[in-house]
Amino acid sequence: MQTLTDFLSSNGIDADLQQLLSTLAECGVEISELVRGGALAGVLGATESENVQGETQKKLDVIANDLIKAKLAAQPLVNALASEEEDYVVACHSDGKFLVSFDPLDGSSNIDINSLVGTIFSVLPAQNGIEGEAAFMQPGRNQLAACYMLYGPATVLALSTGNGTIMFTLDPRDGQFKLVDEAVTVPADTAEFAINTSNQRFWQPAMQSYIADLLVGKEGKREKNFNMRWIAAMVGDVHRVLSRGGIFMYPQDSKNVAKPFKLRLMYEANPMAMLVEQAGGIASTGYETIMDIQPTDIHQRVAVILGSANEVETCLEYHK
Repeated sequence: MQTLTDFLSSNGIDADLQQLLSTLAECGVEISELVRGGALAGVLGATESENVQGETQKKLDVIANDLIKAKLAAQPLVNALASEEEDYVVACHSDGKFLVSFDPLDGSSNIDINSLVGTIFSVLPAQNGIEGEAAFMQPGRNQLAACYMLYGPATVLALSTGNGTIMFTLDPRDGQFKLVDEAVTVPADTAEFAINTSNQRFWQPAMQSYIADLLVGKEGKREKNFNMRWIAAMVGDVHRVLSRGGIFMYPQDSKNVAKPFKLRLMYEANPMAMLVEQAGGIASTGYETIMDIQPTDIHQRVAVILGSANEVETCLEYHK
């Protein structure tokens, strides 16, 4: 089976980007080993500190962030990096050609219950004469690559460099990611949705109406039954969408007026939007296409509705 390295080198991808993606894959291999070790590796439990988001950090949040930061900082191709766990942009090499933003461990609340977690990366081009946070203020359309690693029964890597979405699985026998699907396609129709319904009373009327019609099922206006799935880790829910279709939603809500959105644009929404769009799906906030948003902050949050094209379009009709 073709390895990630062989695939990248045989598909005309820029040599420097190949090198960077190989470094990101190495991060995934090491984090996968830590996750697999669980309590035996001493990575479970929480720290006494909070990140810039005001969230209590898990031990593995910090470990994964430090691991990725060290590997990227040692890579001359990396100009700067931005992480969910870092207050500010971290400068690396002034002549580096890539900016990398990442969520070192998506789904942290799942760590201690041995459920799905993952790592998400977004790669942007560095901009001449622009440094710090300003350099990252590029719409998702500028992404050179997007990928995630899902740490489950198997460790999976989903990748797009703008020419489709590709899926790899980590072979534990040699530590190499092997190609398993070079043309991931999200079915246009679905009968499966993912949303945290405990927040239903805080949603906008449009989302309340849409979900209410899904729940009525065959007897309602949609005239078919839907199943709900919720993993509480975006990387797991999006992987399901890429694997068999569906619609994933984390909409605006009024639970905390100061924070109406949950997911971060730069290192969650944008890379996932690229992966889904490149597989034939749609990614929107409900009112605008995610990858067309002009960022204003590295920790900016947005609403997310993504997945099977026809179902997302139906949801967006409720928002008009």
